[in-house]
Amino acid sequence: MARNNNSKMSREEAGQKGGNQTARNHDQEFFEEIGQKGGNATSDNHDKDFYEEIGQKGGETTSNKYDKDFYEEIGQKGGETTSDKYDQDFYEEIGQKGGNATSDNHDKDFYREIGQKGGNQRNNNNS
Repeated sequence: MARNNNSKMSREEAGQKGGNQTARNHDQEFFEEIGQKGGNATSDNHDKDFYEEIGQKGGETTSNKYDKDFYEEIGQKGGETTSDKYDQDFYEEIGQKGGNATSDNHDKDFYREIGQKGGNQRNNNNS
């Protein structure tokens, strides 16, 4: 740690020293508890827009940092983990929920349009 000219500890040094001392004095349960409290306080103090904004920023940062191979790899891992964890009933249930949500959000014209696109794509692939 570098000290400034008057031998006083910098804020960074003091923070690091305090953090190290806290880590030595407390166990995982302590950190889980204060993390839960912090999460609850944040949730109480912020609305949906706040979480959408930080989610958007995080998504953009991650997108700029990683390439297509990264997303394929984590998608594969996530799919395998989910597949190992859940049975057919789970997939039927989430499929039903997704279908209901989609039908609630779209009208007949939407389904007509995607049906036509799918039919055209199939015809183009069979030509």
